[in-house]
Amino acid sequence: MITVLINKPEFEYDIHSLVKAFYPEEDVKVYCGEEAGEGIAFTIGLEEDGIRFWLEDQAAGEGEWMACAADASRGERKNILKQLIYRTLSEHTGKELPWGTLTGIRPTKIPMGMLEKGRPEDEILKAMEETYFISREKGLLSIEIAKREREILSSLHYKEGYSLYIGIPFCPTTCLYCSFTSYPIASWKKRVGEYLDALEKEMAYVGEAYGDKIVDTVYIGGGTPTTLEPEELERLLAAAYRYFDLSHVQEFTVEAGRADSITKEKLQVLKKYGITRISINPQTMKEETLRLIGRKHSPDQVREAFALARKEGFDNINMDIILGLPGEGEEDVVYTTEEIRKLSPDSLTVHSLAIKRASGLSQWIEKNGMDALNNTDKTMEIAAGAARNMGMEAYYLYRQKNMSGNFENVGYARPGKYGIYNILIMEEVQTIVALGAGSISKRIYSDGRIERCDAVKDVSLYIEKIDEMIERKRKLLVDS
Repeated sequence: MITVLINKPEFEYDIHSLVKAFYPEEDVKVYCGEEAGEGIAFTIGLEEDGIRFWLEDQAAGEGEWMACAADASRGERKNILKQLIYRTLSEHTGKELPWGTLTGIRPTKIPMGMLEKGRPEDEILKAMEETYFISREKGLLSIEIAKREREILSSLHYKEGYSLYIGIPFCPTTCLYCSFTSYPIASWKKRVGEYLDALEKEMAYVGEAYGDKIVDTVYIGGGTPTTLEPEELERLLAAAYRYFDLSHVQEFTVEAGRADSITKEKLQVLKKYGITRISINPQTMKEETLRLIGRKHSPDQVREAFALARKEGFDNINMDIILGLPGEGEEDVVYTTEEIRKLSPDSLTVHSLAIKRASGLSQWIEKNGMDALNNTDKTMEIAAGAARNMGMEAYYLYRQKNMSGNFENVGYARPGKYGIYNILIMEEVQTIVALGAGSISKRIYSDGRIERCDAVKDVSLYIEKIDEMIERKRKLLVDS
C-alpha cells in the first residue's frame, strides 16, 4: 500500500497516476485531510507560494520544495507539483519513466499544439524534455507522429463534418485483460434482433439531426462486430446506408477482431457494403498464451482468417498485438512479429498491456503476481523494428493507466493505409457520434470545447431506455 496525504483537494488524479507509475504493483490511495494509512507514505503541502513534497517519515523541513510564482496558473502549479513528485520518487526508487511526468492518454496533443503555433521541432523537443522530463526517444516519437497526423487529417471536414462509431457489444468470449462493454454472444443470440432494433432507432435520429453534415469516417467496433451472423451484419450495414449519406466517407472500418468469428460469408457481406478497412487481431501467435487469456482460436485460425480476407479482396487489414501478456518475453515477441511479417498486414497496432481493475487480469495478478508480466524497452523495439521492416511508419499513439512498463500503444501503417478514425479518437479534433451500448459521443466546438454524452453499458438497459439514449444525444448534438 502506498498512501499520499495532501492538505487540500487539488490534483488528486494526477498525483495518483504519477505515484502509481512508480509503484505499479502497489495499491495507491490519495487522502485529503485524513491520516495516511499503512505502508510507504508521502505528504504533499499545497501552499500559495509553493509546493512541498516529503516522505512521511521525514521532518517537514527536510522535504523537497518548489516555489510558485504568485500569479501561477493552475496548469503551471500542476506541472511544478508533478516535477517535484517525479524528481523525488525517481531518486527514491532509482527509476526513470519513459514518459516522465505525463500521465494523460494523449501525449501527442502537446507537440501537435506546438506545431500548430509554428514552433520548430528542436524547440518542441526541448520543451517536452524540460517540462515533462520525457525521454528523448519518446519525445522524438511523439513529434514524428504529430507531424504525420496533421498531414493525414488535413482533408477532413472539421466544421461541417463528423465521424460515426457504431458499437456491437458481443464477443465469442471475454478476454482476460478486457474491460470493454462486451457480452458473450452465446447468451445474447436470441436478443441480437432487439439490440439492432434499438440501434436502428438511434441511427434514424442521428441521421436526421445531422443530415446536413458530412460523414468522414465510420468505425464499427465492440466487442466483436463479426460475432453477428451474416444476415445480421447485412441488416446493420444496410441500415447505416439507409440513414446516413456515406458518399463522402474516406474510411469505413469494421473490427473483425477474433479469428473465430470470421467466415467467408461474413467477409462477403462486408465487401458488398464497401468496408475499406478491417482488423484481424491475434494479440499473440503463441498458442499457450491465447488459451490463458481466453481467446478460443489458434494461431492457425488467424492465418486462415487473414488468407480468406485477402482472397475476398480486402487490401487494408490491420493486426493488433499486445506486449506484456502473462509469461511472454522477448523471444515470444520475436516469434509473434515474425509470424505476422509472413502474413504481411497493411498496419500493425502494438499495445502495451494495460491492467484494468474491471478485467479478469486483476484477479489473475492477485493470484500469480506481477512478475509474469514483462514489457521492456527491448520488446517495444522488437515490435517497432518489425513494423519498420514491413514498410510501416508510426501514425498514432496513446497511453492508458497502469500500462505494463509505463510505455504506450502505437499504430504503425504502410503509407496510405492509416486508420483515420484512430487518430480522431485520440486527438479530439472532430465530433464523433457514437451509437450503441457503452458508447460515448464527443462534440467538438470551434473554440476547442468538448462535451460528451454516454449510453448505458448494460445491453438490456440500452434496449429498454433507447428513447432516453436518443434524448441524451439530442441535448448534445442539437440543444448545446
